[in-house]
Amino acid sequence: MTAPRTPESLADPHEGHPPHAFTVEDSEILYDGPIFALRRDRVRMPGGRVAGREKVEHFGAVAIAALDEDDRLVMIYQYRPALGRRIWEMPAGLLDDPSEEPVLAAQRELVEEVGIEADEWSTLVDIVGCPGFADESVRVFLARGLRSVDRPAGGDDEEADLVIRRVPLDDLVAGALAGALVNGPCVAGVFAAAAVRDGYAPRPVDAPWDHKPSQFVARRAAQG
Repeated sequence: MTAPRTPESLADPHEGHPPHAFTVEDSEILYDGPIFALRRDRVRMPGGRVAGREKVEHFGAVAIAALDEDDRLVMIYQYRPALGRRIWEMPAGLLDDPSEEPVLAAQRELVEEVGIEADEWSTLVDIVGCPGFADESVRVFLARGLRSVDRPAGGDDEEADLVIRRVPLDDLVAGALAGALVNGPCVAGVFAAAAVRDGYAPRPVDAPWDHKPSQFVARRAAQG
């Protein structure tokens, strides 16, 4: 396998030449909800001007590319109120407990959503979906050595209605290119899983996660 490394072409272009520090002069919480908050920062721009920038704070999340021995990924088809329709996704969940390690959250979500445990875990890819206004980041794990277990009863309304299906990885690659997959972490996870199948090595489960959100969950923890 090809060991994971950052190519030289993606090295920091500012290395050796410190860039402008975008200093946050002050901040104001505009909305503080159960799963995200909206904050306005006043940021010092390179020319010296101070500009307002709105930012959505989020818990962050994990998603799981559960790959079986037949090169099929475990997928779910569920309703998403924000879109007003059902879409294909990977099992996933919020990182709303600061004491829970991301891989443990992923293992729990895989059991809760699709009734599966896995023997082998690794990190596939980290996603920041909307860096222009949100700090949400999703870590996609690769799970292999799958076995079925009892799925807990109950669950959220949307989860109670979801459909579980094992889909060939090549079909998912084709589906993503055809526009049939629109969930960002799912699309990234599909292509990353295909890259691992073709010889690239995934990272360990405890690989550094530089963009993992921290502000929202820390404030929630402080509030009790």
